Amino acid sequence: MASTSTVERTTTTPSHARRDRPVFAILAGISALAVLLQGLWAGIFLEHDGHRDAASSWIDVHARGGDVALLLAALATAYAFWRHRDRKDLWVGGAIYTLLIALEAWIGGLIRDDGADALTAVHVPLAMAVMGLAVWLPLRARRPARHEERAPHNQLSR
Repeated sequence: MASTSTVERTTTTPSHARRDRPVFAILAGISALAVLLQGLWAGIFLEHDGHRDAASSWIDVHARGGDVALLLAALATAYAFWRHRDRKDLWVGGAIYTLLIALEAWIGGLIRDDGADALTAVHVPLAMAVMGLAVWLPLRARRPARHEERAPHNQLSR
């Protein structure tokens, strides 16, 4: 006859790890807000499609918003690497997010400064990928690292 017993294993997490994770989530979250506003500002200036002069101030706002999103993404990534090196999901995800925003900004610059309007077909879908990461990163930061999880482990004993 087999009996079942439950053994609960808990690990302790340094208090700084729990306390510091929100810093990353806040930086990534504000960057995500800047990315969201990018879509709003693009919609405002695309209303003037074909008339860049009429939309130049909103194009400038869109460009500066991209700079802010890029800066915050880079800060979040650097912070994750510095304080949460064991959370590879955060700093690698942040690095990919930062690189995609940088690529997006570069393509946007080509569209704006060089008149490469055909690149809009790349710029807009890439913005959707950036938005996906912008949502995923702060949510991912809320999850505990594997070594922080507390999960009961069932064992069968005879």
